[in-house]
Amino acid sequence: MGRPSRRARTLLLTAGVLAVLAMLFVMFAGFWTDWLWYRSVDYSSVFTKTLWTKIGMFAVFGLLMAAAIGFNIWLAHRLRPPLSAMSLEQQSLDRYRMGLAPYKKWILLGIMALVGLISGASAAGQWRTWLMWVNGVTFGTKDPQFHKDVSFFAFDLPFYRFLLSFGFAAAILSLIAAALVHYLYGGLRVTTPGARATAQATGHLSVLLGLFVALKAVAYWLDRYGLAVKSGDFKSTDNWTGLKYVDANAYLPAKTILFIIAIICALLFFATIWRRTWQLPVIGFGLMVLSAILIGGLYPAIVQKFQVSPNEQSKEAPYIKKNIDATRKAYDIDDSQVRDYKGTSKAGNETLRDAADTTASMRLLDPSVVSPTFQQKQQVRGYYQFPQTLDVDRYKHDGKEQDTVVGLREINTDGIPEKNWINEHFKYTHGYGMVAAKGTEVDKDGAPAFTEKDLPPKGDKGKYEGRVYYGEKTTQYSIVGGPQKELDYADDNGEKTYSYKGKSGVDLSNPVNRAAYAVTFSEPQILYSGAIGDGSRILYNRTPKERVEAVAPWLTIDGDPYPAVVDGRIKWIVDAYTTSNGYPYSSRTTLGDTTADSLTDGQRSVVAQQNRVNYIRNSVKATVDAYTGDVQMYQWDKKDPVLKTWMKAFPGTVKPKSAIGSELMDHLRYPQDLFKVQRDLLQTYHVTSPSQFYSGSERWQVPDDPTHKGNAVPPYYLSMKMPDQKSQQFQLTTTFNPNKRETLGAFMAVEADARSNDYGKIRILRLPPNTTVSGPSQVQSKFNSDPDIAEKINLLKRGDSEVEYGNLMTVPLEGGLLYAEPVYVRGAGTNYPRMRKVLVTYGEQIAFEDTLEQALDKVFDTEGRTDEGEDTTGPGGDRDEGDQGGEPENATVEQALKDAQKAYDDGQKALEKGDWQEYGKQQKELEDALKEASEAENKGGKNKGGSGS
Repeated sequence: MGRPSRRARTLLLTAGVLAVLAMLFVMFAGFWTDWLWYRSVDYSSVFTKTLWTKIGMFAVFGLLMAAAIGFNIWLAHRLRPPLSAMSLEQQSLDRYRMGLAPYKKWILLGIMALVGLISGASAAGQWRTWLMWVNGVTFGTKDPQFHKDVSFFAFDLPFYRFLLSFGFAAAILSLIAAALVHYLYGGLRVTTPGARATAQATGHLSVLLGLFVALKAVAYWLDRYGLAVKSGDFKSTDNWTGLKYVDANAYLPAKTILFIIAIICALLFFATIWRRTWQLPVIGFGLMVLSAILIGGLYPAIVQKFQVSPNEQSKEAPYIKKNIDATRKAYDIDDSQVRDYKGTSKAGNETLRDAADTTASMRLLDPSVVSPTFQQKQQVRGYYQFPQTLDVDRYKHDGKEQDTVVGLREINTDGIPEKNWINEHFKYTHGYGMVAAKGTEVDKDGAPAFTEKDLPPKGDKGKYEGRVYYGEKTTQYSIVGGPQKELDYADDNGEKTYSYKGKSGVDLSNPVNRAAYAVTFSEPQILYSGAIGDGSRILYNRTPKERVEAVAPWLTIDGDPYPAVVDGRIKWIVDAYTTSNGYPYSSRTTLGDTTADSLTDGQRSVVAQQNRVNYIRNSVKATVDAYTGDVQMYQWDKKDPVLKTWMKAFPGTVKPKSAIGSELMDHLRYPQDLFKVQRDLLQTYHVTSPSQFYSGSERWQVPDDPTHKGNAVPPYYLSMKMPDQKSQQFQLTTTFNPNKRETLGAFMAVEADARSNDYGKIRILRLPPNTTVSGPSQVQSKFNSDPDIAEKINLLKRGDSEVEYGNLMTVPLEGGLLYAEPVYVRGAGTNYPRMRKVLVTYGEQIAFEDTLEQALDKVFDTEGRTDEGEDTTGPGGDRDEGDQGGEPENATVEQALKDAQKAYDDGQKALEKGDWQEYGKQQKELEDALKEASEAENKGGKNKGGSGS
């Protein structure tokens, strides 16, 4: 086609330059927007420290690798023979040598640059390893085998292994590169008669092989310490960590012997420089490989077969004890208080009934069920939403602290009436207000008893900044504070507008910033939109979890941040953990698995900086302001050496515990994810006896959620008192089954109130191994199979209504176990559940009543007692046949059921005709008739049961 014209060449050159500039700006945009964001949250030191550490690691290890490869290529070229032997092999290679000759320097530089970039990028990913090594502090605890401080295994050993892997990579790549150059220039010969290698090539390659074997010797030495953090399967645990008998008595001596052999072998390779023969080093290398097979593989197998297996329990007992002690300490469960609990009671009914009122404040409002009710009653507008699972906190009502179910009214862009770029990112920018309801009560209609509600918010929280710019559901960017007004909220007087007054976000008045964000968010309108002007700020990274994780990338974030009104502002409280995978002898756990339960979803799953761990502490309590996005982190665990290490690496990022305000302290609680990790370990590690651990006879299991089969039952926050406590405390509770059984094995509670002196104390009530006390699944089955309850449930389901079961709560009561479960009905024609009934069981007694009080009265056979405590029932607790529990009530039930059937039939006819007004009317009459039938039946004198003891 001929040579392009000058104009065409100019255009092509211009296009190429523009393309390169565009690529550079895209890379610059990502860096620049990150810097602007960190500066906007006042954590620029985290960005710069992380960046310079990565750059330093990239440069140092990239240059070292490039220098190592480049030097060996240069040396191999320098040591080439002056003349190549005349052979077909060398004649073929001559063509390659001649072709490469003009470009040798460029090829060398290209190879060095390539390996340097790859090695540097790999090393930069180890910035955490470097910072932990250089800033590590001591644990003050030594491992039981090598008597080294735990910090050696947690901070030092990972860095030494990184250096070793880097050394292996450098040695292998240098060996390959040098061998190729020697072959290309005749130093190595494959088919040519005579010597296969020149003396210079032999010496060079021998030194590289010697370095490789010397590194292998170092690896054998480090492997000795690696046995203390090596995982494997052993009896009743799949994640056993630490030495066993065969490790201490076979593998450990074998690694020491192999270390010595590898040193000798390396010296033989180095000696080849003078001996000019590979005979001895090759023999030595062969002996090392053979020794690795015999000493490192066969010998331990013989020890296991003939010494350990015949008497395994006795041999392994000391090592099991080390594992138990280390695991309990690493997961902070070593102070767990375990006491025996009968599970049955001999107390009288009056005593039990009185104790039921004082032992626990039953939280009947299930935060995983009532979110649709919050949505229906308090959504206000379609562009607001509540989380699928609400949160449990504590607030004072009438001067008394009470468990409270809370949720924030966050923005829901899917509900925007008219979706476009301006509405989604400029107008509908924030949610508004907290909604709270008493945890232990519902209103007469079965709906939550709200203590904070409506827009603008009103209730017992007083005046506070209710706008929610940062929340769990707020996942896209908004541009605020500029010429475009935002929708604040709407009431009977119309829409109220607002303009953001906070200092959060990044200023967009700078055209460079606008261009960078246009590239970052792939939205060119950011660059030229007239809705952006002076004062415009872009808000992003808006969920509490991602904000805390961004400013503290060394922390693992709890899956359940929760909101609280603190000092006149809504603040998200985020629990964060420091973890390690290098605690000797402590068994490992996988956070993603152990923190999963029936309520876990993508929103509530743990954000794991390190998923496989064998040490964890809730070392940091963080807050995120829902209006400004301000992130504050507080040192919660003052003793944690991992946190001390990171505070040393990033000074000034974590505030001291003393900086936590009084009002914030009122809302801090024990985190659920840590509790779930601990209960997972306590299934096995509640025993401290090696023999019991070995046999596995005392192992427990977390029961499945009876209403969500296949998922672990979630832990529940509940104000209650354990048998050794004098008053109710805010606690986090769970139950255990014996292994592969459905009866109750144990009940566990941890003190969850941050103000309590016993905060974090784990109490476990262990039931007898042969107990017949029902576990959660059996209790639910008992509820479902009871004929009277089944009949009432069917009544509630009439008219296409749906029945939903709430949280099944367990409370130790006077030696026995009390179970209580709210029952919700999602009526036909409505899309939200209301609490209609309460299931209660104690021992063999069951009740299914409208209220908790009525259910407790029936279970403990105290239905007829007056306020003065007088029993108005007949002998034995049964009512006399002639009282008002006879035929009139049965007649009322029958009539109510007839009315319900008629309302249902009429409603179906109206539905067929499309008469929605009549259908709604009949659904209301159906609901009223069912309620009347239920109330009449409850008064019908059907209680002929005995004592609940």
